[in-house]
Amino acid sequence: MQAVRFIKIAVFALVAAAAGAGAGWAFDEKPFDAKAFAAAQDAGKPILVDAFAPWCPVCKAQQQVLGKMQADAKYAAVTVFKIDYDNQPDALKSFDVRKQSTLIAFKGKAETGRTVGDTKQSSIAALIDSALN
Repeated sequence: MQAVRFIKIAVFALVAAAAGAGAGWAFDEKPFDAKAFAAAQDAGKPILVDAFAPWCPVCKAQQQVLGKMQADAKYAAVTVFKIDYDNQPDALKSFDVRKQSTLIAFKGKAETGRTVGDTKQSSIAALIDSALN
């Protein structure tokens, strides 16, 4: 019994260590705030606006894709602003977002692309790449 318990603890520790290993490359992800968004734009940063709803299965699929991309150093400079679809109607209106699962890329103040309902890693990566170039 103690051996099984030890193995479970060891597996948990390894999983936790593996999850933290890529943490240094994670997107700078934060809830949407108009002032912080404007500051990121003024600084010319690459930005991804993510209009999501916690109940949305497409949004959850997008989050899995973004989660996989977090370990890639290429995306370390990207700031992700999360708009809660159910609770931030003014932010949605300011970006002309009409559906949850909308992703919008910016390079500074310039919108470089947007997509709605996309769950393919290649096209989401291309969208974010448009903000990096």
